Amino acid sequence: MATKRHRANVQLIHERPDKAAETPDISHLNTCIEDVRQAALDNDPGPEDPTDFDQLRGRLESARNKFPPLYRREFVEPFIATIDQLGPSQFTQVLIQDPSRERAAGLMLDMSQAILQRSDRFEINALNAFEEMVSDLYDGFLSAADRKGINRPDNRTSAPLVKFGRPDFGPYTWPVDATEIFGAHAAVVCLPPSNGRKGLLAWSALGHETAGHDILHADNGLQDQLTEAVRAALMQAGAGAMLADYWSSRIDETASDVLGILNMGPAAAIGLIGYFRGLNKAFTGRATLRNNGPSGDPHPADIVRGFLAAETVGLLPFAQSAAWSRVVTDETMKDVQQITLAGSNVTTEKAKQSAQIVAKTIATFKAPSLEEHALGEIQTWQDKDEAIVRRVRTMLVTVGDLPDFEQEHIFATHVVAAAVTEALANGVDLPLIFDRMVSILVQMKEKNPVWGPLFVRHPGNIRRDLTYIRSAA
Repeated sequence: MATKRHRANVQLIHERPDKAAETPDISHLNTCIEDVRQAALDNDPGPEDPTDFDQLRGRLESARNKFPPLYRREFVEPFIATIDQLGPSQFTQVLIQDPSRERAAGLMLDMSQAILQRSDRFEINALNAFEEMVSDLYDGFLSAADRKGINRPDNRTSAPLVKFGRPDFGPYTWPVDATEIFGAHAAVVCLPPSNGRKGLLAWSALGHETAGHDILHADNGLQDQLTEAVRAALMQAGAGAMLADYWSSRIDETASDVLGILNMGPAAAIGLIGYFRGLNKAFTGRATLRNNGPSGDPHPADIVRGFLAAETVGLLPFAQSAAWSRVVTDETMKDVQQITLAGSNVTTEKAKQSAQIVAKTIATFKAPSLEEHALGEIQTWQDKDEAIVRRVRTMLVTVGDLPDFEQEHIFATHVVAAAVTEALANGVDLPLIFDRMVSILVQMKEKNPVWGPLFVRHPGNIRRDLTYIRSAA
């Protein structure tokens, strides 16, 4: 089993001239935005929540052996044990105390669904594709292959289980800090059921949903170190206390955006723009990025996330990074009005400048908890990734049997990135692109050792360290 795409000794910020002068093709961005809008308005709730204790307990028991050893030990069996400890009366009490299903009851039911949907084979192809994407994102930052020179994570970091449901909430995550309440050692990531069929750009948001909280908490102290580094960098640059506080207090969400782009490349950045526009079109009637970031919102405002995405892409060491950064910046600028962050008006220049500082700090800060390495040294996007994406794009718009993928060269993030960039350039074939993406990801999951009979936490942990490599004859 080969490793995840490790980039040893790659300088994150490249200093060479842009070798790809052509502008990336996003001529079908509006088609993708409409696809997001339609998916957002699809109110399919997915399977009914299992609120009867006895029925749930029986179904969980039947589901136990549908999981590989890793998830039986890390998730299924601890959850069942906690449900048994609660018993019917306390189980019902949890449901009564959280009628909106946003706290403990929502967590309990979502963890149940993460087990039952796999056992019941609900939307099984899309579910398997979703799981493979999430697994790859975790592997990219936490496997032994990618952390050369960095100690193993301090905390358990099994990739999340996934489920479909609760369309009103959009994509969301119960981090491992929450699932531990029920004894589990893996997070849960959720997509609306409609995104198993359409709404492609939601899949580009998975880098954010998956690569954030748990990865930041995998190494003790990392989140606090990034918080202080961002605050100090902004203050040193003269951005002011308000912006320093605004960005640093949202480090979970901010770093999640950066991590997603480091792992998936420019598709995650332009996908974020299109995804937010599609959601806003569905719920407000306007396909524009929001310029207001309320003080109570843990996410930065849409508009500064667009600038953050553009600046992060500009740091990536691949030939078209400058061109892609311009595209994302230009799209963000189209939606600029009066930017208001935590009640304070901010000029466009200040917003862009602060986003540049934040992106560079998160990507390049050498954290003590990572043995003085930066997140961008663990994972970043290169020309070889772009070459793989170009290869996969041709496979997404053909019919017939899929090729026999060499999984050691093509990974789930490449496939989703290829689907997003192909759809942006060729929206006419969007349904075919989506279906082919799912099929390829399912094929990859079938070869993923995490879901085999052995206890494997990350595919990238299965690697050979060679002492000698023969030269070509």
